[in-house]
Parts: sequence; C-alpha cells; structure tokens
Amino acid sequence: MSSPAVLPISNPQPTTGGAVAAASSAQSQPPIATPALRSFINHLSNSLNHGLSQRRPWAELVDRSAFSKPDSLSDAALRVRKNYSYFRVNYLTVVAAVLAFSLVTNPFSLLLLAALLAAWLFLYLFRPADSPLVLFGRTYSDRETLGVLIVLSVVVIFLTSVGSVLISALLAGVAVVCAHGAFRVPEDLFLDEQENPSTGFLSFLGGAASNAAAAAAPAVAARV
Repeated sequence: MSSPAVLPISNPQPTTGGAVAAASSAQSQPPIATPALRSFINHLSNSLNHGLSQRRPWAELVDRSAFSKPDSLSDAALRVRKNYSYFRVNYLTVVAAVLAFSLVTNPFSLLLLAALLAAWLFLYLFRPADSPLVLFGRTYSDRETLGVLIVLSVVVIFLTSVGSVLISALLAGVAVVCAHGAFRVPEDLFLDEQENPSTGFLSFLGGAASNAAAAAAPAVAARV
C-alpha cells in the first residue's frame, strides 16, 4: 500500500517591508502627555490652595474687642509688622479682593487685561515651537511675536485705563491692610510660630511664581 500524499503547508510570513512599516507606525505615535497649559494651571492651582490653607480665621481678623488707637507712629508701625506676620495670607486675600472688585467694576480694563494675558499664553508661551504664528496671511517668527507682545503690553498697561485701575486698586488694598494692622492690637496673637519666613504670605507668592515659571520654562526654552 502506498502512503497518502502529504500536502505541503506553508505559513505566510509578513514581508520585511510590512514589518518595518508596522514598527515605524507604532513608534511614530506620540505618547500621551499633559499639555503645558494644563501643567501650568495645575501648578498654579496647587500653590493657591496651599497658600489659602494657611489663612487665619476671619473672625479673629475682625474681632472688634482687639481694636484700639495706637499710642504713636512707631507703635502703629510695630503693630503693622506683627499683624502682617500673622495675617499675611488674609491680607493678600483682601488686596486680591479689592483688585478683583476694581476690575469687575471696570469691564473694559478687565477685558483688555484678559485679552493681553490670553495673547501671552496662547501666542507665545504655550504655542508649539514648531508651529509658526500666521496672522492675516503673514508668518511671524518667535522674535517678532515676542516684540509685538511686549509693545502690546506697554500700550495696554501704560496708555489705557488698565494701569491706573491696577495701581489705584493696589494702593487702596495696601491702605486697608495698613489701617487694619495699625489699629489691631497684636498682643493676643501667637507670633512665635511665624518667625519662619518660609511659610505663609511670601512663600505663597514665591511658590506660585516658581511653579508657574517651572511650568512655562520648557515652552520658553524651546524658543530660545
């Protein structure tokens, strides 16, 4: 008896070109990364939350029984220094509230300031370095974009009502803080734990600024 014929079985192998194309396609897909703007907002939000968590109770700030007229100008200055050391985050919140109220009551200045900030964020800081800016059919380099934004900032701040609104609001906020600090008796405050300058008001500002700079640094460095 003759054995049955064995049919040849072949396993198709992918061609070298197809394998290379599939590998390159898989490698060409960019990894999912957090955008720079989202990282910037997260850094800023974390710094704000950390700073606001260190504020003192508002009832302690407005305790009427703790107010009295200072005996002299030096006594008022000493009170301001001690109260500032204790209520620093609350004072910053008051200044920010005065600034926000001034901008809300001047919508034109608020719109100009918001537009200027948006221009800096989306046209320069967080715009991809390999994506040139094209406006009205003309392509602008990074240096030209930076120059235009600087000139625009000077015009908006110094030649419109934005500058006067910001300066007047800051002066009003500082005046409120100084008046409260001069008339608030600090004897009932526990100031020993406030001697460390790395906590509170200034660290809140410094932390927010450093985190914002760290988040924006890669985008700026890519343009240099």
